[in-house]
Amino acid sequence: MPMKGSGRANLREIDRWEHGVGWLAHPDESMQRASHAVEIDGDVWVFDPVDAEGLDDLLAELGDVAGVVVGLDRHKRDADTIATRHDVPVYVASWMTGVADDMDAPVERFGTELATTGFQTFRVVDRTVPPWQEVGFYHDDSRTLIVPEAVGTVEYYCAAGERLGVHPMLRPFPPRRVLSKFEPERLLVGHGAGITTNAGDELRTALSNARKNLPSAYVSAFKSMVSD
Repeated sequence: MPMKGSGRANLREIDRWEHGVGWLAHPDESMQRASHAVEIDGDVWVFDPVDAEGLDDLLAELGDVAGVVVGLDRHKRDADTIATRHDVPVYVASWMTGVADDMDAPVERFGTELATTGFQTFRVVDRTVPPWQEVGFYHDDSRTLIVPEAVGTVEYYCAAGERLGVHPMLRPFPPRRVLSKFEPERLLVGHGAGITTNAGDELRTALSNARKNLPSAYVSAFKSMVSD
């Protein structure tokens, strides 16, 4: 199967919970690009979305879209298309460069909190070589942690036996300090289905074993690319 799907999308729901839902627009792609919508006080916030037929109906089940959020400098995906369709801004971290210039929709910047959502925001990765700017989101009331790229459940992230893995490029120096301080009930990721049980323990395990399991993880990533 291809690394990134193209053509007609085939929406598959993942990560359903009382106040949110996730989906894969191209379930058969190796990258497993996951998108999420979270409802807060009747407003729906859409994170790193890939568009698909039937998406608006899925979002309407939660409420009215209030904003579309980009959590990674290379996760433009279909953010501006969906924002334009719902007549809302695209939200980008104040310190994130580049991605805002690629948007056709209006852009709103946010700092340490995402508008009035209650989501605390924090820098997961911010470096220029290689370029990588990633912002994470934590909602204390619902204990929901969103990590767009640094960790994931898709096959090429995970070493043998891992349920959650650190991105192959970050394994030598995983972002332990910034991520290990959270105790989430659910962890939503940008690649693969989320973790909805023992999320805090799974996250700490993934960060702790990132370097130790690096050889196995690289073999897994290589096999995933070769099989495509």
